Amino acid sequence: MGLLEHCEELFKTSNLYEVLGVAKGASDADVRRGYYKVSLQVHPDRAPDDQLATKKFQALGKVYAVLSDKEQRAVYDEQGTVDEESDSLDRDRNWEEYWRLLFPKITLKDILEFEKKYKDTDEERQDVKRLYVQYEGDMDMIMASAMCCTQEDEPRIVKIIQGAIDSGELPAYRSFTHESKQKKLSRKRKADKEEKEAEEMQKELGLNSDDSLVAMLKQRQKSREQGFNSFLSDLEAKYSKKGKATSGRKGKK
Repeated sequence: MGLLEHCEELFKTSNLYEVLGVAKGASDADVRRGYYKVSLQVHPDRAPDDQLATKKFQALGKVYAVLSDKEQRAVYDEQGTVDEESDSLDRDRNWEEYWRLLFPKITLKDILEFEKKYKDTDEERQDVKRLYVQYEGDMDMIMASAMCCTQEDEPRIVKIIQGAIDSGELPAYRSFTHESKQKKLSRKRKADKEEKEAEEMQKELGLNSDDSLVAMLKQRQKSREQGFNSFLSDLEAKYSKKGKATSGRKGKK
């Protein structure tokens, strides 16, 4: 069974771009990001004994190997076929090792440095607007998913969104424009609780005030694992150092 057939069986589509959740004209960076995000969901570390997850992970590696190779991608785009004899699709290839080379571990130091450069940039504003549309104005979900955000950032995030609504860039979702005071208060209480727990963790870890974000992130990982993983996966996919992995010798055309 070839790669396209495997994708149809495992992901219900033989379109390699759809498998990674990106458009056909996606940039190399978007293809890489799509591969990271989808593969993270079935990574062997999450389900080491899940054979289906392992098959999906291996297939995703092959999909990325094709789409990250300019020549193979061009052939696929033009003919809708994949060179199954290419070295990059070697069935004995260690796809876990390939993945690790592409996406080295992001450290807390990396996150701290990124946070300083990220806030109040156009990139952050674009990310916030994307989250607003994705969650249709639900501030609970936006604040849980926005990178490097704490409760103190909420007024700034709201200002970004409101400004985009006023300028016509974003639709005025009722869940945002008419959010109840009770919902806002509930979110603040939750954030205050997490901040208190983070401060306690900060003391336990012996961190200084400059490392408060470290404590906050560790607490977020503990109390909102899914949200933290989403944040971390976005960060790793966008800002991890380029790996040394290659797709191997060019396949036969």
